[in-house]
Amino acid sequence: MGSGFYFQITQIEWIVIILLIMGMFSLEMMNTAIEKTVDLVTRDYHHLAKKAKDIAAGAVLVYAIGAMVIGIIIFWPYLGI
Repeated sequence: MGSGFYFQITQIEWIVIILLIMGMFSLEMMNTAIEKTVDLVTRDYHHLAKKAKDIAAGAVLVYAIGAMVIGIIIFWPYLGI
C-alpha cells in the first residue's frame, strides 16, 4: 500500500488493490478453515485429507499469482521503465 501512496494511484486503482488485499485475506481464512476442518476429522494421514489441504493451498497460490500480475499491470506505468 505504501507504493500506492508514493505513486498517487487513481481511485479505481486503489479499489482494485484493496479488493485484491481483502480477497487474499479472505482466501487465506478459507484455507485455514479447510485445514482445521480436515484436522478435526482426522489426525491420521489420509491421502484425501492431504489432497484437500493441497488444493486449498493451491487456490491461495493461484490467487496470489493473479494479484501479483494485476499489481504489475497497475504499477508498471508509474515506474517509467
